[in-house]
Amino acid sequence: MAAKTTTLNVYLLAGVKTTTGSFNACKERLNEQLRLEGIEPTIHVLYPYGDSSRNWVRQVFEVKTDLSNRMKAGRIGGRNVWQQIKDTVSSERTLLIGHSGGGAAAYQAAKMLEEDGVLRDFRIVQVGSPRTPIHPRLQKKVSYFHSIDNSGKMNDPISRIGSWGGWIRAGGLIPQWNSYKYAPGYVEGIPTVGGHADYFRNTEAYMDKEAVCNLDKTIGCVRAWLKGWL
Repeated sequence: MAAKTTTLNVYLLAGVKTTTGSFNACKERLNEQLRLEGIEPTIHVLYPYGDSSRNWVRQVFEVKTDLSNRMKAGRIGGRNVWQQIKDTVSSERTLLIGHSGGGAAAYQAAKMLEEDGVLRDFRIVQVGSPRTPIHPRLQKKVSYFHSIDNSGKMNDPISRIGSWGGWIRAGGLIPQWNSYKYAPGYVEGIPTVGGHADYFRNTEAYMDKEAVCNLDKTIGCVRAWLKGWL
């Protein structure tokens, strides 16, 4: 008997100054690989801050509003995504993958949708994103991937923006600063070729010595983290 096909909502969220079509290769590869595993994906591409035709300074300002957990009114990218999908997203499994500022918007939108009772079974993937504090109850649902150089050191400057830190008491009376207190539950470096904008590139210029492109590395890391959930 053939295995039962399951469904999955997938949202790819762009960051600042992103051209339309930038997720085309990623969308095709995800669709192909998920179907091979018996998963029927519905994949959407969203631009929380607008595309490359919009003023980039305004987009950067809007990303900054998504880097904290203040009132909903301040989360511009998150609210834009929430508004676009709140009436159409189903209660089935949902995966949000955000690049750069799109990762911050993905988290804020998912958090609001979860609080509204709309999302239940979901995962969030942040790729090359600024650091957004993750609520403890959601940390296991969030993963974070950033580019590293040949020595394993982080080399994406956007991944250094923001903070996951918070004060803790570690067996004493004096509080100590923990830089990972509000970090995603899973953090991993990816040895990509190029820069911040290149996580989803698949052409020859973005292949390593073994002819593995950035796109395959990124999707491979994401799928490994999702194993067991998918």
